[in-house]
Amino acid sequence: MSEMQCVIVTPERTEVDVRATSVVLPLFDGEMGILSGHSPLVGRLGYGELRIKLADGVASRYFVEGGFVQVSGDVVSVLTDRLSDCTKIDRQSAEKALDAALSIPATKENAVARDRATSRARAMMRLVERK
Repeated sequence: MSEMQCVIVTPERTEVDVRATSVVLPLFDGEMGILSGHSPLVGRLGYGELRIKLADGVASRYFVEGGFVQVSGDVVSVLTDRLSDCTKIDRQSAEKALDAALSIPATKENAVARDRATSRARAMMRLVERK
């Protein structure tokens, strides 16, 4: 199977730079899979699980918190605010994040922050339910 380069960058540093056979991303409006030879693309990421199948067959799973993806040639570049190892997210932390999000007062001033926090927490809940 053909390979591509997958690079994930946060504001602090390059977190991942690997050869992969497939990448599955959480876009803001659904999930998208990318294989080698994919047409050029720029997309907005949502909250959720990013899965990378490495060239040696091993799968890596990460939780991304928004950002952008660019596919150009056989390079998938992911820019995200935060990247977490999926194994470090458990039901207790997801429930705590959801409780905190829902406790943000539902006022006009807090609407965007509440929506983002709720979306993030619900994505974490979906992740732990799949484990």
